[in-house]
Amino acid sequence: MFSVNFYSDNTATACPEIMQALQEANTGYAAAYSEDRWSARLDQVFGEFFGTRVRVFAVTTGTAANALALAAMTPPYGAIFAHDQAHIFRDECGAPEFFCAGAKMLPLPAKQAKLTAEGLAAALDEYPPSVHSVRPTSVSIAQATELGTVYQPGEVAALGELARRRQLKLHMDGARFANAVAHLKCHPGEITWRAGVDVLSFGATKNGALGAEAVVFFNTELADDFELRRKRSGHLLSKSRYVAAQLLAYLESGVWQRNALRANRLTSELVDAAGGSLLYPVESNQLFLQLGESGKQRLRAAGFGFFDWDVPGSGKARLVVSWNQPDSDIAALRQALSRSS
Repeated sequence: MFSVNFYSDNTATACPEIMQALQEANTGYAAAYSEDRWSARLDQVFGEFFGTRVRVFAVTTGTAANALALAAMTPPYGAIFAHDQAHIFRDECGAPEFFCAGAKMLPLPAKQAKLTAEGLAAALDEYPPSVHSVRPTSVSIAQATELGTVYQPGEVAALGELARRRQLKLHMDGARFANAVAHLKCHPGEITWRAGVDVLSFGATKNGALGAEAVVFFNTELADDFELRRKRSGHLLSKSRYVAAQLLAYLESGVWQRNALRANRLTSELVDAAGGSLLYPVESNQLFLQLGESGKQRLRAAGFGFFDWDVPGSGKARLVVSWNQPDSDIAALRQALSRSS
């Protein structure tokens, strides 16, 4: 392991408020299988957070949240449109198609990993209704995206309006949802249900939780059979209180915002030092750099750990700042990047 870790926010610890919530939940007996008092509060607390009525189901992984959410929206003969670098397309081992019982993923290219209403409309026109082809059913966007960029409220709303007009459902992969809201400084509802999002995969693990994600239904009719889908997939936990307690603490204590703001701020402090090597706008806690193979070797030799990005030999790197990244790591990386630029 490198001494200065910029691999992923998945490598970070859980924050104290989450550990405290787990400790408080770890007393006495509680009903199993989401019948506990913590799970019973999820709909209310998330509803207050988003400013609308919701149905919320806790799971433990982002892949489960995405795959099960899309399965609730997409029939086996359906098509899911997503960016060609989307996590659901490249990094979930076919789980969405599997849980949809055979639905087809249709990846689309777009700048900065953000679909546009115009691009989606053009893609939809290539799949007119026919018994011989898959039926366009769902579109999935990531907030923040795989390239660290963030959809503006108007961009989500344009996709939401098109989805409604073309009778599609809109899913949002919110693994780094808090970082996106922190960047936009908007109300969480502005980039979700008010913009036409039907279902959100709400992530907390990357931002300080211990393994807590949620599927949030704004279109509550889609949640009718979700309890059965969650059970059949093995994600109805017997001791559900421990996941629910994390999600409640994450929202009610405000650590979702505090952690995301800090990670975003620290990432932004690296922009000047990155200079011309910066590949994409920095709008969350991810930094993408064109370092060249020699530049990556120099950083690693100096003790920095990070992931290669894109195809082998591209010279691209992804660095992710965690919620608890030491300030000294940022100072050290700034110095190293300034020397190499």
